[in-house]
Amino acid sequence: MKNVSLDDLDHVDRAVLPIGTDYPPGHVLDWHRHRRAQFLYGATGVMVVDTPEGTWTVPPERAVLIPAATPHRVRMLEVSTRSLYIEPDAVPWWPAGCTVVDVPPLLRELLLAAVEFDADYSLTGRDGCVVALLLHEIAARTPLPFHVAIPAAADLAAICREYLAAPDAGVTNAAWAARTALSERAFTRRFRAETGESPAVWRTRARLLAAVPLLRTASVTEVSGRLGYASPAALTAAFTRAFGMPPSRFAASHRNGGGTARRCGE
Repeated sequence: MKNVSLDDLDHVDRAVLPIGTDYPPGHVLDWHRHRRAQFLYGATGVMVVDTPEGTWTVPPERAVLIPAATPHRVRMLEVSTRSLYIEPDAVPWWPAGCTVVDVPPLLRELLLAAVEFDADYSLTGRDGCVVALLLHEIAARTPLPFHVAIPAAADLAAICREYLAAPDAGVTNAAWAARTALSERAFTRRFRAETGESPAVWRTRARLLAAVPLLRTASVTEVSGRLGYASPAALTAAFTRAFGMPPSRFAASHRNGGGTARRCGE
């Protein structure tokens, strides 16, 4: 099923509803929630998923697991999605919070096949087997660290979301502390209690996540300059430490570089 609304199909007696949707560049799905759990895969482009608890950046050939009833907002950057909407009692193992995972070739092909099914696909034939295998493959995925936590406190959350919108290498703990009328030490202690990380570590991860959508259209050299790194090598080293792979893996030149280039996660 493609480019149809979940609301039109949610009543269908199927534990898993596969839906594919094409979005215009820069489209934003404003805050909403689903009764079902969602497996959201970007067949193309980059997605940024916000919840009250954090922000998840979903690189190409990755997906995000969204728990049922979770308020979320999604920014689509040249994205065509393949989603599974799943009854919660069919996936008791689903994570309690959003989780980014890789999408290896088998899972990708199963998703592409599933979105061609009718809403009332057969549960006993090929279609039912594909759906059952999809759930087995999703359950086998391991979390990837493409996220930052958002503090529950409104003042800290506002500071963090502002930084995510425009990461600035020149921002200091002292500047953030001044905005909350706290000493730098007290601010750092409060921030760590809310996020599990120091403000400096949090900002570093936020800047690295900002590189992922930029790499859709810019080189590693260009992105390193825009994000305030001293050199492309400095960005590459920090990115690799954080995410286990170099930023060049997400550059358009890598993904479109010819038949011998492997896709991320393959």
